[in-house]
Amino acid sequence: MGSFDAPMRAANAALGRKIVDSLMANGYKTAVYADTAPEALEAASALIPDGASVGVPGTVTVRDIGLIERLAEKKCRVYHHWDPKLTAKGRIKRLNDENSSDWYVTSSNAMTVDGKMVNIDGTGNRVSAMAWGQSKILFIVGINKVERDLERAMARAKNAAAPANTVRVGMAAPCVKLGYCVDCSAPERSCRAVLILERVPFGREAHVILVGERLGY
Repeated sequence: MGSFDAPMRAANAALGRKIVDSLMANGYKTAVYADTAPEALEAASALIPDGASVGVPGTVTVRDIGLIERLAEKKCRVYHHWDPKLTAKGRIKRLNDENSSDWYVTSSNAMTVDGKMVNIDGTGNRVSAMAWGQSKILFIVGINKVERDLERAMARAKNAAAPANTVRVGMAAPCVKLGYCVDCSAPERSCRAVLILERVPFGREAHVILVGERLGY
């Protein structure tokens, strides 16, 4: 850690404590702040039992911290649809396997200080699994995704997360060239389904690990 990093770490931790309190008030079973990505990896590994089935959608954050590899070490059955060898039919099955796993591990496009989450999908697989499912759900969110309020969180999801994810999946919407959202009508527009989680849905066991580092989009 550089000599100028300590003040930012301290500020992030203070913000993290406030958000953790908000998340707990919003019905999450556990909400913790991890100072670093390695700490977040250990917290996630401790939460998910050995041998569990785990669905991992298109989240860069979960892959950033090395959780896929750790889950393999724990003999977990990991389902994710990023395998380029999957056929169209196989991909649909894999998406269903993700959503019906013991655990669903994802991130969020944006989070507010009062513990709301904003997510935008092209196919709706993530937002549907976040809103309803029988699996336990774990959100791992980098501090870079925190915004002061819902309006700013929505703007972040559209202008930061969506363009980067559109590039990642190889689509050709205007935001790929511009770097920000213009609310386009392009056939390859990836902003199609929006979910705002204000509280944990009824009957769902949900957990959050907030990380004091820049992770994902």
